[in-house]
Amino acid sequence: MSERIVQLVDANATHELGIDLGKSLTAGSVLLLTGELGSGKTTLVQGLAQGMKIGDSIVSPTFTIINEYFSGRLPLYHLDLYRLTSAEVDDLQLESYWLGLETELGIVAIEWAERLSHLPANYLQLELTYDRVDGRIAKISTIS
Repeated sequence: MSERIVQLVDANATHELGIDLGKSLTAGSVLLLTGELGSGKTTLVQGLAQGMKIGDSIVSPTFTIINEYFSGRLPLYHLDLYRLTSAEVDDLQLESYWLGLETELGIVAIEWAERLSHLPANYLQLELTYDRVDGRIAKISTIS
């Protein structure tokens, strides 16, 4: 496991981090996003989509659970587990997204990932926090 801390001075810096990730991640990449409401999870995914050259408007799938985008260099699967329990998440069998079982292999970004019971073998954990003094911080861990 490798880990780094990135200071994000504002929402734009969070968006830019997403753009950088969107340009560099490969098919099969999974981003597990954690953080309180307003910490920048959706902003990061919006940047991710821009970096992947997805022109669609990116909104958090809080009520739809999963938004799929196919117009970029790779498919983007954006999941939001905020309204679900861990048992409900298990019933969705989300591993099919990162294994490419029923969908084309792409990049999977999961907001409120702490609700997952089953984690992929390899993933990028982004823990986003906001502090009034330090601003936004991303703790990025690579698990493989």
